[in-house]
Formats: sequence, structure tokens, C-alpha cells
Amino acid sequence: MAALGRVTTCLRLLRSSARVLFSSRKPEVHKASKWTNILYTAIASLTVGGGLCAIPFKQVETLSRDSLIRRAASLVTDSSSTFLSQTTLALIDAITEYSKAVHTLIALQRRYLESLGKLTPAEDDRIWQVIIGQRSEISDRLDEYKRYESTWIIAVKLCETAVEAARTSGAEHASITVMTNIQVALSQVEEAQKLSVDAEKKLTEIKVMEVEKMAQHVASLQSNSDEEEVPEAYLRED
Repeated sequence: MAALGRVTTCLRLLRSSARVLFSSRKPEVHKASKWTNILYTAIASLTVGGGLCAIPFKQVETLSRDSLIRRAASLVTDSSSTFLSQTTLALIDAITEYSKAVHTLIALQRRYLESLGKLTPAEDDRIWQVIIGQRSEISDRLDEYKRYESTWIIAVKLCETAVEAARTSGAEHASITVMTNIQVALSQVEEAQKLSVDAEKKLTEIKVMEVEKMAQHVASLQSNSDEEEVPEAYLRED
């Protein structure tokens, strides 16, 4: 508001000075020159001290080619970092869901093995249907895991290329930022993959246990069957 008041005052002074300067139809040359000098001096004083210079005038910045390249490289690093962060989150979620599905199957198989020989044929069939369904769930989760993993690998390579482009163009800060993002993403995915590896290891162990238990169960059934047949054989000999 103060700057606007100063501008208004300046304009009034200009109009007043103009009326004084051109009030006479036949002004003398030296008087006109005198008034002109006074008018210019007043304008200059108001411009510097009165506030006309406070009015913002946006200047067009002239950018060099190197500056434009650095800005473009920064945009590339920003977009590649966003791509990496989104694919990292998706991959971690996929790994987590896959690990959960594997642990669910492990729990089902442990329960089945503990109940081996104690179930009716109908109960045995129902449990096996659930186990088969869970194995299908694991297969779907693994496919999703691998799909996101391939996209994530592309994102990492894209960020590595962006880092090199930023470094070459002189955008050092942008290159350091993206390199940090890559290291964080690698660390997070590595931790998630440890969970899936541990789950797969336990699943392998339970499969080995399943084979052993089933072999023992079959041997037990055969032994019981032989014991039942032995008395009949003795009776035939008598």
C-alpha cells in the first residue's frame, strides 16, 4: 500500500509539472529547458527514494546450455527415484505375501502330519484339499513376486543410469541423492528376501519330514497287515 501511495504521488507530480511546463502557448526556450530539467530531476528523485523501484519487474533469466542440461538431469533423477520407490514398495509387499502363504502351508502340513493315522478318510480328504489350495496360492504369490522383482531390477538400472547422467552433467547433489535411494532400496529388498528364503527353507524341511512320516505310516500299515495275516497262515498249516 505504501508503494502504491508513492506511485500515485509521483503521477500527480508528473501531471502538475506537465501543466506548468505547457501552460504557456509560446514558452521561451531557456525556461522550457529549465522546467524540463526540474521535471527530470523530480522523476529521478521519486524513482530512487519515493518507491517506484519497489514495483517488481520480473527479469527473464538467460540459462546456459550446461544449466539446462543439469536441470534436465535433475528431472530424470527425480522421476527415476519415484519409479524405484514405487516398485520397491510393491516388491516388498509381494515378498511378504508370498512368505505368509508359505508359512500357512507349513502350518497346515505340520497339523496334518501330527494327525496322521488319526483321521477318517473324509477328514483326510478335506485337509488335503486345503493343502492343495494353499499350494496354488503360493504359486500365484510367487508369480507376482517374480513379476515385481523384474520391474524393480529395471528401476534400479534406470536409477544407476540417472546417477551417471547427473554426475556427468555436473548435478552432483542429484546423483548423490539417487545413489542413496538405490542403497536404501537394495537394503530393504534384501531384508524382505531373507524372510522368503527362511520360509522356503522351512517348507523344504517340512517336505522332508512329510516323506519320512508317510514312509513310517505306510510301513506301520504293512506291519499291522502282516500281523493280521500270520494267524491265518498257521491255521492253514494245521
